[in-house]
Amino acid sequence: MSLLHKRKGNPFTEGSRELFDLAGQGRIDVFFLGGAQIDGEGSINLVRAEGRRFPGSFGSAFMYAVVGRTILFREEHSRRTLVPRVEFVSARGEPAALLTGKALFSWQKELCRFRLESVHPGISIEEVRENTGFSFDDDSFVETPSPSPEELSLLRGPVARAIAADYPDFARRVWGLD
Repeated sequence: MSLLHKRKGNPFTEGSRELFDLAGQGRIDVFFLGGAQIDGEGSINLVRAEGRRFPGSFGSAFMYAVVGRTILFREEHSRRTLVPRVEFVSARGEPAALLTGKALFSWQKELCRFRLESVHPGISIEEVRENTGFSFDDDSFVETPSPSPEELSLLRGPVARAIAADYPDFARRVWGLD
């Protein structure tokens, strides 16, 4: 497993070119892709939203199209980020899933739309609907299972320490690590 922004032990010596080569050869199984905006058609906006410009759209369209399983993610689950139509299309594709801070959606390829799979503990379906700017199917969903004590121990221990070196702000916010 490689983290693209990993500071130490990065296996790539020539930057993104090697990553794109691996993707083109079908040697990347899963790619995680976020955006300033995500819409109900699976498009993402990494360039501009609400008049602000963002860096980082380089390669996203290629990776989204080439990697067989792309999971979209966005911690913020609001109508500001999950929009009817993105303001600028940085990449468009067929995601495997969309994970937010409130819910997990799967992609229905035949319908070209999302289906609600689960809502996170403490979140209601009404809250998901109210905070999602696009329509989605919600005929059969469950509550997202909470992690087991063993999973929590792994996340709070070795995973937290490994992530802290490369994502110190995240580790501090989530686990209180310095």
